Amino acid sequence: MDRADVIILGGGLVGLTLAIALDRHGLSSIVIDPADPEKQLAPAYDGRATAVASASYRMLEAIGVAERLEGEGCPIRQIRVSDGLEPGGLLFDPAEGDDPLGMMFENRRLRGALRDCALAAKNVTLLMPGRAAEVGRDGSGVRIALEDSRVAAAPLLIGAEGRNSPTRQAAQIPLARWSYDHVAIIATVTHERSHENVAYEIFYPAGPFAILPMLSAEERLSRSAIVWSVSAKDAPAILDLPERAMAGEIEKRMGGFLGHVSLAGPRASYPLGFHHAATITAERLALAGDAAHGIHPIAGQGLNLGFRDAAALTQVLVEGARLGMDLGDAQLLARYERWRSLDTFMVAASTDALTRLYGIPGRTASAVRRFGMGAVQRIGPLKNRLMAEARGETGDLPLLLRGLPI
Repeated sequence: MDRADVIILGGGLVGLTLAIALDRHGLSSIVIDPADPEKQLAPAYDGRATAVASASYRMLEAIGVAERLEGEGCPIRQIRVSDGLEPGGLLFDPAEGDDPLGMMFENRRLRGALRDCALAAKNVTLLMPGRAAEVGRDGSGVRIALEDSRVAAAPLLIGAEGRNSPTRQAAQIPLARWSYDHVAIIATVTHERSHENVAYEIFYPAGPFAILPMLSAEERLSRSAIVWSVSAKDAPAILDLPERAMAGEIEKRMGGFLGHVSLAGPRASYPLGFHHAATITAERLALAGDAAHGIHPIAGQGLNLGFRDAAALTQVLVEGARLGMDLGDAQLLARYERWRSLDTFMVAASTDALTRLYGIPGRTASAVRRFGMGAVQRIGPLKNRLMAEARGETGDLPLLLRGLPI
């Protein structure tokens, strides 16, 4: 039987980050995931990329992951927000010398760096691929029987399998969930003019359109990731467009300000929805990442919320271990619940409200939104607060998000 301080079901970006953070502080974990890591780490670019907020990146630095990502990320120096292609809007521009607002990474690069760190960690056991056949939680601990007859035991189980978490479902944790009846189309494009490390969020009545700067694959062309929100009924037709027609539609929504556009990778899509678990803990169980909450990508905070979960849960468990506590103790789990519940709810509610506000059609609604953005642009403290939100630097920050060891 394999024993550890925690068992993590889910070896994705959040699950591996949590395992590495715990290892850095002397706690052991067993990570179980049915996915084949060789397929996940295929060298071909799959089109998926993520904006890692500056606070999240500080945690990756603190736990030794960032050194494996050196030269792989594109800094986001500014964020421009506009209502369609109308003039005005908001510009988030940190002072000269400040950290960037975030870093754009190809997901495969993040996965590769995290896996390399996890393989090198003496306190991390990866059972990947591995599938839990039976999970038992009771007052004495957690015991998992795998389909291949291996058995793992620990005081605490962490569910980090994503939005359709079997662990959450088995624990019968209620979920608030709804669909936006929209689909996110993801693509990577090259364009003639430099993005100058600026991210754009352009709000159309049909849905937001984000342009996120990426490192260039070749010197003469800039590269950006596109997250384009379209109604579910229109998505199949858009996804079936020939490559040049697709590039033309993207260029049109960019307003042409980055010049001629070409597709530079495969396109993908996923349905957009909202879910929020009523509680993120149960007996000897904690949820993290999309297993606990899923939001609209409108503000690029989905993965960063998961990183904040990992940072808070690591601090709770490390400090509990130093006091000699059982890591599945209800007091520790209650602290994690209190720490994360308000932040995740506020971010989820804010992104949902933004999605609905910017989806209202008509010139009057557009004028009101532009007036509001202009007011925020002029009110320094409010703008700075929103910029801190984008960086992931608001609220009671765990030590790792400040770049500090626990």
